[in-house]
Amino acid sequence: MLTEQQNPNTHNIDQMTTLAMITSIHNENRAVEQAVERALPDIARAVDAISERLARGGRLFYVGAGTSGRLGVLDASECPPTYNTSPEQVQGIMAGGVKALYSSVEDVEDDAATGSAELQTRQLSADDVVVGIAASGRTPFVLGALAFARTIGAVTIGIANNAPSTLLENSDIPIAIVTGPEVVAGSTRMKAGTAQKLVLNMLSTAAMIKLGKVYDNLMVDVQVKNQKLRQRAELMVAQLGGVEVAQAARLLREAGDETKVAIVMARRGIPADEARSLLAAAGGYLRQVIE
Repeated sequence: MLTEQQNPNTHNIDQMTTLAMITSIHNENRAVEQAVERALPDIARAVDAISERLARGGRLFYVGAGTSGRLGVLDASECPPTYNTSPEQVQGIMAGGVKALYSSVEDVEDDAATGSAELQTRQLSADDVVVGIAASGRTPFVLGALAFARTIGAVTIGIANNAPSTLLENSDIPIAIVTGPEVVAGSTRMKAGTAQKLVLNMLSTAAMIKLGKVYDNLMVDVQVKNQKLRQRAELMVAQLGGVEVAQAARLLREAGDETKVAIVMARRGIPADEARSLLAAAGGYLRQVIE
């Protein structure tokens, strides 16, 4: 596997000066952008599949081990505060569970049956999407999960840093991000992990945009959970609603801290319940209500 080979560009890195060392790391990271760019058409296909399934009530599952699993959990955990999704809509499944997020539980990734069982306990359906993430492209935990997903009829997406690989060959939508040998041989938390993070950012962000969670480039479905987010929401209501910030703050409170509802209230001069009904009729797409 390329990700396990020694990198000819970083031989003797242990003898380099600090500046030369980090320059070598930085230069190798340039390969990440190129690898992701080559995969953009497949990433777009994956986004369309995810948004279509989520729109009809399906769920998105990220499945991985080690760095790949942690990145999946990270992306899933950031969807509720950013896009006001339920914790069930986007879920990260990590080999070894919560403990493995903080400390290494390497042996669990070799158990395909456990990967399958994780999805069975979540009552996976044909409306769901399962994204398997593995730098090697052959992690049994991930392969077991995708094998079960296929028997259910769920859409399967594979993200791997080696091609060809078993994961890509057994996915409905394979996403190959071939980043080559690592700076430190086999340390796939580096280039491979960085590329995976970029792809996951695209999958969740683009899918949420297509679901109406973004207006223009503003996160209008943000959860107002702290002062920073409240200020952000108030400014969005003021900007898009065409009102002063003080009035925006009042409307946001009347809307139960639902930013889109407050924007509609401001733009159309209507109470919260009527604004909420209009948004529901439009499937949550703000643009359809205020334009």
